[in-house]
Amino acid sequence: MSVEYTGRQTEITPKIRKAVESGLAKINKILGGQSDAKVVLTVEKHLHKVGIILVAEGHTVTGVGRGVELNTAIAEALEHIASQATKQKDRISAAKRRVVKPAWKNSESAQELPSGNPRPRKAAVDMVVHKFPAKTKTTEAHLVYATDRVALRPMSLEEAVKEAEFRDHDVFVFRNPQGKTIVLHRTKDGKIEVIEAP
Repeated sequence: MSVEYTGRQTEITPKIRKAVESGLAKINKILGGQSDAKVVLTVEKHLHKVGIILVAEGHTVTGVGRGVELNTAIAEALEHIASQATKQKDRISAAKRRVVKPAWKNSESAQELPSGNPRPRKAAVDMVVHKFPAKTKTTEAHLVYATDRVALRPMSLEEAVKEAEFRDHDVFVFRNPQGKTIVLHRTKDGKIEVIEAP
């Protein structure tokens, strides 16, 4: 496995390499075969961001992690990649499954009754078997106080939307010129919700 590192405002130490490569080795066992990875480590103010792209056997999986500590961000990114790799492996194994008719259904004697009347044929139905995890994962809540997601001066809705997109945050809080508190929330499908506080 070859791993290419890019550090933006951070130094890539052997400890960081060991943490990333041990996690990628476990994920590589899930996918099997040769794989290449690109790791981008970024520090913005107090927030560490880790982006990992793993290419294995023609399949690409990506993971992004954020956290106050670098180890937390690395673990989050590796967890995203592991879940995608597991889904990819399940998709491949489900595609390989096929319904096999027993040999006795194909014989002529099984198709006809002794009286000579043909037996009605039943169509084969594909079956998908789902595998549920034996143990559900629970994550602990990590509280992070973010002051850069709050506007310090009153602004219009258009200005707030531009500011939220510029800062690349999913949640942004501001006051309009009339003094009302408004929250902008970006949903998973990319739309921005406007929530007015009472």
